[in-house]
Amino acid sequence: MNLFERLDAAPAFSNEEHMLIKSVRALARERIAPRAAHFDATGEFPRENVKAINELGLNAMFVPEAYGGTPMSYAAYLECVREISKACASTGVIWATNFHAAKPLIDFGGEELKKRLLPVIVGGGIGSLTITEPTAGSDATGMKTRFTPQGDHIVVDGTKTFITNGAFADLYLLFGKWSEIGDGRDAISALVLEKGTPGLRVVREEDKMGLRASSTAALAFEGCRVPRGNLLGQPGDGLRILLASLNRSRPSVAAHALGIARAAFEDAVAYINERRQSGRRIVEFQGIQFLLADMATDLAMCESWLWHVARLVDARADDFAVEASMLKLRASDLAMRITTDAVQLHGGYGYCKDYRVERLMRDAKITQIWEGTNQIHRQFIGRSFMNK
Repeated sequence: MNLFERLDAAPAFSNEEHMLIKSVRALARERIAPRAAHFDATGEFPRENVKAINELGLNAMFVPEAYGGTPMSYAAYLECVREISKACASTGVIWATNFHAAKPLIDFGGEELKKRLLPVIVGGGIGSLTITEPTAGSDATGMKTRFTPQGDHIVVDGTKTFITNGAFADLYLLFGKWSEIGDGRDAISALVLEKGTPGLRVVREEDKMGLRASSTAALAFEGCRVPRGNLLGQPGDGLRILLASLNRSRPSVAAHALGIARAAFEDAVAYINERRQSGRRIVEFQGIQFLLADMATDLAMCESWLWHVARLVDARADDFAVEASMLKLRASDLAMRITTDAVQLHGGYGYCKDYRVERLMRDAKITQIWEGTNQIHRQFIGRSFMNK
């Protein structure tokens, strides 16, 4: 058993979780990975991969039994995100976003709303966490989307951009500002908008550097009428819901980044054990061994922190925002560095699309940008040490 096999065996998963993770690894290896290059080249939404994931019933793992789910630990969820992302980063983020959208509904939605909509997710529905706007990115509190109450409905007007799963979602966990409260952060509210709502329009899908098979869309909301019961909590509860959502989605982004990093590391190790220069395998050169040592050490330590944060979440810790930011920051920076080094170790071949590391390098970049840029996370972490 090598270093990473021992590390993978460290989390204390239940027997049921072990069985599911084994099935996910097989699915990722046999069905998802072989199609990843095709979907990257064409930019097609990977419906076959989503169907395969739904055949395993993976969405049920984060939904309570009362609503048709088969709940498992947050650690098991992160392991599944990492394994799917290792095989196809686009598919990994599509599935992870289902959790990002469903978790606030589970934690803050009314009983009738959960009974009506969570079975949609369990049945394979696609979710979308709908926050970012053209003028509100890392500082989401600057959003302009308006929620205007009208009797038993809420009228939604505004635009969103860079929305994962935006063109294919069945449910949109949407954030905007309550018109009767004002334009400050205390006006932020959250509701669920359903697919097919009149006035919802997909403006465009972005043509991206990486994650090309993942839908990233600009959306317009033009007088969308949403039932008042689709509101999460009360008007003005949105900031609390948003922060709670991000604290759980950032470790998920880290697991996604670490899946990319692990794939690049394994590809690089396999290549330099076969490729020869000057009569020697590349892995036999001391400088290459030093590079491998740094890559492996940083990857192992970052994955250990992933399981630390997972334990905090599963233990229902009250405050782990700094730990989540540290994890997202380090995992995404590491994914970019390891994929870049993997390309370098492949030499000229690494720059060609015949080798997966070229795609992995492109896929890794976004992990340093979304869910708060890494500059924002460094500022947040640093400020946490200021005396009150």
